[in-house]
Amino acid sequence: MEKYVDEDKNIEIIAKEIRVGRGVTFGSGIKVSVNGVFSIGDFSRLGGDTEILGHNVIIGSHLFHSSGLRVGGGGRENHTANLTIGDRCTIHNNFINVCEPIVIGDDVGLSTEVAILTHGYWLSVLEGYPASFAGVKIGSGAIIGYRSLIMMGAVIPERTVIGAQSVVTKPLEKTGVYAGSPARFIKDIKPLTIDQRLTEIVRIIEDYQSNSLHRGINASKNLTLDYPLLTFKGFTFSVETFEYYGTEDEDTDDLRDYIRKWGIRIYTERGFKSKPFIVS
Repeated sequence: MEKYVDEDKNIEIIAKEIRVGRGVTFGSGIKVSVNGVFSIGDFSRLGGDTEILGHNVIIGSHLFHSSGLRVGGGGRENHTANLTIGDRCTIHNNFINVCEPIVIGDDVGLSTEVAILTHGYWLSVLEGYPASFAGVKIGSGAIIGYRSLIMMGAVIPERTVIGAQSVVTKPLEKTGVYAGSPARFIKDIKPLTIDQRLTEIVRIIEDYQSNSLHRGINASKNLTLDYPLLTFKGFTFSVETFEYYGTEDEDTDDLRDYIRKWGIRIYTERGFKSKPFIVS
């Protein structure tokens, strides 16, 4: 078994194989103990007060985790206790039970206090009581709302929205907005027209220009829009494809990270770095 220890930050990682990518940062108070592979991709952040137990845990690049994660629970010693998290995901103080495999796609958000369960049982099945063991799949681009519960066997389609405090008990049939207990289909997600997109991005830019002044950035200068390309200083990116090129600095980092809150998810090799608020 391989072992990584940072006594100053109270970090201990034990696994048959440990893979840590470039630019990964760790908070304080982290315990990882897996039987197989523990892997975390480039530019990811694993926050403090975290415990990860299981068989294999594979985390992609650009993960943002705040703090308080718990991975494990009953069945964590099973060979099926595998967790896979894709690229550019955001997670918080979640509980993830890995009795059975969990696969989370790219660009998925787990809001605070979301729980994922892969098994449930209590009294004897020979007396007619229920028992269920099944993995969970969450498609790329999905967002799981505050305090929602994802139950064993659930499948959430790509780009689906699960409303706050919902309970997903089964595979969902199609992409859309779901809410309730059990979660029910609420509505489709309809793409905007080009004119609507242009109106929306102009509103976002104006919002940023106003807010950035409080962080010492004059975004009224050197910021141009030639839809879908947005250029600030020497840095250009597409608000549709999220491709980018040019020269980055702390100011362009700030814009890049600001517009993520509108789902325009630009990720580069520079870490998350919004500028601090300036008190006048």
